[in-house]
Amino acid sequence: MSRIEDAMAKAAGLHSSSSKGGGKKKKRAKGSDRHPLKHGEESRSIRLPEETMVVVNEPFSPMAEEFRKLKEALVKMTKRERFDNLIAVTSATAGEGKSMTAINLAATLAREFDHTALLVDADLRRPSVDKYLNLGSKKGLADCLREGLDVGDLLVRTEFGKLTVLPAGTHVPNPVEFFTSETMRQIFLELKNRYADRYIIIDTPPVLPFAETRSIASIADGVILVVKEGRPTLDQIQETIEALENKVLGIVYNGAQLQDRSSYYYY
Repeated sequence: MSRIEDAMAKAAGLHSSSSKGGGKKKKRAKGSDRHPLKHGEESRSIRLPEETMVVVNEPFSPMAEEFRKLKEALVKMTKRERFDNLIAVTSATAGEGKSMTAINLAATLAREFDHTALLVDADLRRPSVDKYLNLGSKKGLADCLREGLDVGDLLVRTEFGKLTVLPAGTHVPNPVEFFTSETMRQIFLELKNRYADRYIIIDTPPVLPFAETRSIASIADGVILVVKEGRPTLDQIQETIEALENKVLGIVYNGAQLQDRSSYYYY
């Protein structure tokens, strides 16, 4: 058994998956994503400065293909009797590539004919979605939590297929106070039900250093856990899975050095 397979097998043995209810399709509410691009439609050739945005920059690369495989696995797990559309993406520790994974996964879903994606930057401590997608500073989730602004008015339509973004928004000094509030819970339930026809991918803070993701996981239908080779220990992975209340749908093993390749590869 290879090093990757061995690590994946050990990690997989530590978790069990579970999912909750979805919801019937509803009409889209007002917002900047009211008229998404049609499948395959791009206003121009787009390239992002962040090289890890492989789905946008190198859509036919082996790395982009790995995200398509991840997308297929997610669809099979979440589109059965019910559509479990609220999916959080996180990691045990910082620097494992969870934001990169969340954005590439959302972009992959948005480029498919049958899917629409809403990407939420819920990492209010270190927001990165607006930077990675070159959106610029905009109001977003934090402003919904703090000022009671309507989510639909803050959605940003992108040029990457049918992808819409809810940015992190204005900086807040102590995000955990918002994420443990009933207001936060209601906002995410509203997202799930208002946009019940699309995947909602949530980029969250790492689990072990901060408490916010545990609150989000209690509402989400499932969690994708990103594990970077050489970063967390198996004990840290186990602690993370337990903290997420068995909501982990699967593990993305990231940054693996394959024996037959000279560069790092997203597995």
